[in-house]
Amino acid sequence: MSDERGVTGARLPRRLLALTPGTLRDGATTSTLLRGLGQAFEAGLPAVLLREPELSDGALHALASEVVELAARFEDRWVGVHDRVHVALAAGADGAHLGFRSMTPVDARAVAGDALALGFSAHAHDDAPRDWEGADYLTFGPVRETPSKQGLLEPTGFERLEEAVRLADRPVFALGGLTPEDVRSTHAAGANLAALGGILGAGDPAGRTRAYLAALDAVAEVSP
Repeated sequence: MSDERGVTGARLPRRLLALTPGTLRDGATTSTLLRGLGQAFEAGLPAVLLREPELSDGALHALASEVVELAARFEDRWVGVHDRVHVALAAGADGAHLGFRSMTPVDARAVAGDALALGFSAHAHDDAPRDWEGADYLTFGPVRETPSKQGLLEPTGFERLEEAVRLADRPVFALGGLTPEDVRSTHAAGANLAALGGILGAGDPAGRTRAYLAALDAVAEVSP
């Protein structure tokens, strides 16, 4: 299975990216998350982004190191760390993902060099593509209404997603309330798919992973 590479040669996430729920605190057990992630990897999940803002650097590094080790048991799995570039580098992750509170992708590249793929959380109000400079890939959303952004960001819909894909000139992962039933519309807009509650926030990570992948395979088969 071939890898997609960014401009620096760093390996990029492919077609389906799962985000962790973001509910961990220092001292809490990570066994449930690791078990669910292992089940999702076993079901074919190609990529995960560890987005756990409440963890200290030390706790996040310990978790990321475990996830990198877990991913290595499977073929071609990608692991990213949200926001903290130094933790991603120390844990041997594949990428770091940046948001509006993070350093810019250009500044992060000065720290990471060619070692990491850099993602960026893009939104409809960005000064695109200037805000995206230096990023290897983007997430864009929320496309649909989602609890994590309720009252903060209005859903963009698929038309704005398609516009972002046209401007991006790099892989885009649609994010925000998307189910396997949305895969066709997401694919038509030219985007990959990211899921937070839809996979690792669900009761059956393996089953949900298989549902997303089956939908992705189905649209790929009918694409010209």
